[in-house]
Amino acid sequence: MLFNTREEIIAMTPEWTGERFEDGRPRVADKYLDALYGMTLEELWKPIFVKGYESQFIAMKSLHPEFKEDGTVNRKLVGRAVTAMYAPVRPDYKEAMNAMARAKGLSGTPNQWVIDSLNDRDVIVIDMFDKVYKGTFLGGNLTTAIHQKTGNGGAVIWGGIRDIEQMHRVPDVQVYYRGIDPTPIRDFVMTGMNCPVRLGDGRDAAICLPGDVVYGCSGGVLFIPPQLVMDVVDDGAKTQVKDLFGFEMISQNRFTTAQIDKKTWSEEMLDLLMEFIRTDERAAAYRDIDWSKEYDLARNGDPTDTQSAL
Repeated sequence: MLFNTREEIIAMTPEWTGERFEDGRPRVADKYLDALYGMTLEELWKPIFVKGYESQFIAMKSLHPEFKEDGTVNRKLVGRAVTAMYAPVRPDYKEAMNAMARAKGLSGTPNQWVIDSLNDRDVIVIDMFDKVYKGTFLGGNLTTAIHQKTGNGGAVIWGGIRDIEQMHRVPDVQVYYRGIDPTPIRDFVMTGMNCPVRLGDGRDAAICLPGDVVYGCSGGVLFIPPQLVMDVVDDGAKTQVKDLFGFEMISQNRFTTAQIDKKTWSEEMLDLLMEFIRTDERAAAYRDIDWSKEYDLARNGDPTDTQSAL
């Protein structure tokens, strides 16, 4: 099995050329994680979807709501993925798994091994094969351990949780899960740690690799490949300011919704957008963005522009 081996983790994430953790996981800079808190699911989803990453989102329940009653943001989950995959127990494999764990100096249960490996701002992403009864990967104690190890990290569990009242009292930790059950975790084996994991089934399934950036919101969880995070942040910022401008233009009856929703804007629209960014204080944070690519597409045409913007 893939058991948290640096060489294997590097081999499965070859497009990442930046800093890595000791275990080999890509280490996306904190400044990009911070930027994601101010962005929406749709702003982050679009830039990776158009690049062919179509199975990166999974709808799940969350321990804490994203929004407060007044509509302000309550809690999102942003961090770097530590993954693990589990299966029903099989006696011979269980002995082999425990032998490998002892050789690596691991102790305790297979769910504790993952928690013990965490760093600041890590998020565990767990394929618990949708087991809820006796599949309660997290409870009050391990959620407290996540808080101590990661600060404001969290968990995504394709399985169960327990001790829900205790978990609610742990500060700054967000958890996504499939179900709640009072039973303790039993009858499971680890088949991989820091390996590719699948959450969900069929067309709704998502894939996460170690080092992916995890973005949890009110609807579910998005797994962003680390090599795309910089583009996602830049493209998301462009979407934000285009939305500000677009709402203004529609309210003034300057452009139709069809024009605003078009994937490639005309030079006239881009010029008005640049003026809006220069003069409107709402757009002050977007004044350093490079729009040369958009102008090039406006002048020379975009062969992929066959539909409205996503």
